[in-house]
Amino acid sequence: MKPVLFTFFVLMTLSACSINRLAVRQMTPIFEESAMALYEEDDLQLAEQALASNLKLLEGLLRNDPRNHSLLMLLTQAYAGYALGFVEDSSPQRAKGFYLRAREYARRALDDKGVETTDLELLKKNVSVMEAEKMPALFWYAFAWAGYINLSLDEPKALLELPRVEVIMERIAGWNPAYFNGAVYLFKGSIYGVKPRIMGGNPEKARELFEKNLEITGGRFLLTYVYLARFYAAKVLDEEAFDGYLQKVLSFDLNKAPSLKLFNAIARDKARRLLKMKEELF
Repeated sequence: MKPVLFTFFVLMTLSACSINRLAVRQMTPIFEESAMALYEEDDLQLAEQALASNLKLLEGLLRNDPRNHSLLMLLTQAYAGYALGFVEDSSPQRAKGFYLRAREYARRALDDKGVETTDLELLKKNVSVMEAEKMPALFWYAFAWAGYINLSLDEPKALLELPRVEVIMERIAGWNPAYFNGAVYLFKGSIYGVKPRIMGGNPEKARELFEKNLEITGGRFLLTYVYLARFYAAKVLDEEAFDGYLQKVLSFDLNKAPSLKLFNAIARDKARRLLKMKEELF
């Protein structure tokens, strides 16, 4: 009798797990559509509240389906976007933690231990043979990692990780440099802008890379102008260019790029913050 009861209990548990997993997979497309709707929101307070509440909801759903690739990607983008848009300027330490969470979810979505090697040549080899279907997860893995490093420039250990991120971004550039609004050029440009010249920094090269992004996006992805102001104009002490780039952001009609409203509203907020910091930068 006992074996029969035990078997029945196991079957019921497995059945419940399967039902939960099925329910989650049926709900996932709804959250993907919700993410698209969020990208079209230009009220930053509303967007922040919606994103913050959805983070824990998505994590709860993931517990019922831990290998759900779509949920892992949604969580990666949500945590990275939350850190970039709402936390890093006011609380960089918290943002670093969120970027690391995003990287971990991306690692799980990527499901490839080849990216974890510290050997640069082996890393190049590993990412060079990755299939195209893994590239979105690989991009977000590097994006979140780069966000963390950008907030950790005073930590030698974090800086030592930068070459590994550069290797991954080169692979993304070879796959599709236009992916996610040409963000690979923002990354590469910011690296040239952040580094001092003695370590390979080059503001002029940074500007060239940012302008490549503008070619891809038609100037509709306003974060590019913010990066131009911060990593080029401020570095070469060109106040006129600095003001010009930021005014392009502040005067842009967000309705001209509906699918980019959230990112462009974030760019506006960052532009205002940079203008307030102008005396410190110049």
